[in-house]
Amino acid sequence: MELMNIARVRWACRRGMLELDVLFQPFVEHEYQHLSDADKALFIRLLEGEDPELFAWFMGHETCPDPELARMVVQVRGREAP
Repeated sequence: MELMNIARVRWACRRGMLELDVLFQPFVEHEYQHLSDADKALFIRLLEGEDPELFAWFMGHETCPDPELARMVVQVRGREAP
């Protein structure tokens, strides 16, 4: 999978739900550049999800069925906004 440039990743983090914006935007600004290429690709794959599905995973209403994506959900949720 080809990695997106940072501007495209920032754009992909702009969601239709404020709750997701609040999680994704600080993560991409402060953590994304420190990820391995494999984890960058995983984060991009996570961003391809639909907002209701992502919301359910991040708010703990559902468990992500994909173990790799579930790991990324935990990593993004663990990031505290400054």
